[in-house]
Amino acid sequence: MKTIFIPAKAKTETNKNKILEISKKLPKKIAITYSVQYQDIAKKVKEILSEDHQITSLTQVLGCSSPKFPINTEAVILIGSGKFHAVSLAFETKLPIYILNKDNLEKVSEEEVQSLEKKHKASQLKFLTSKKVGILISTKPGQQNLERALSIKKKLKDKKSYMFISNNINPIEFENFGLNCWINTACQRIDFNTQVINMNEI
Repeated sequence: MKTIFIPAKAKTETNKNKILEISKKLPKKIAITYSVQYQDIAKKVKEILSEDHQITSLTQVLGCSSPKFPINTEAVILIGSGKFHAVSLAFETKLPIYILNKDNLEKVSEEEVQSLEKKHKASQLKFLTSKKVGILISTKPGQQNLERALSIKKKLKDKKSYMFISNNINPIEFENFGLNCWINTACQRIDFNTQVINMNEI
């Protein structure tokens, strides 16, 4: 069966004066990221900010992406809603991350980044002490890493491992299998759960 992806577009007007006012709080060299529904808005924001700032990149973010930014980037603006991507970007890049939602600008706090860092350390400790682990595999395009999962399973000689393959991975179901550690080979944003360690951390 053929799948067609049709992105929805946010219908939010861009207030140039408000964006210019907000821009005074930002460093001069910034990258702009956006969720797909905010693509048109991101292009308008880039045009406005380019008057006084150097835009180092304009990049779409996905749940499973880990974008890289030019070395001269001083901060990143995420155009969208919610902090799902923003906190992860702050943790991964160590750059100041700002969320632009309509005409409001919010910076991801150090406390939010530290909280995610603690979750990563907790998941690493669980992995090291666990004798039985589950290996998560997704069948979704762009998330499917079956070969990597098989390779990891072979290397886990001191642990008993079980492979779980699914189109949708729901962390709520983890408690049904009696395992307190899971190796994630799918969407790396599942790392918000302390039971999960991403494959690139092993």
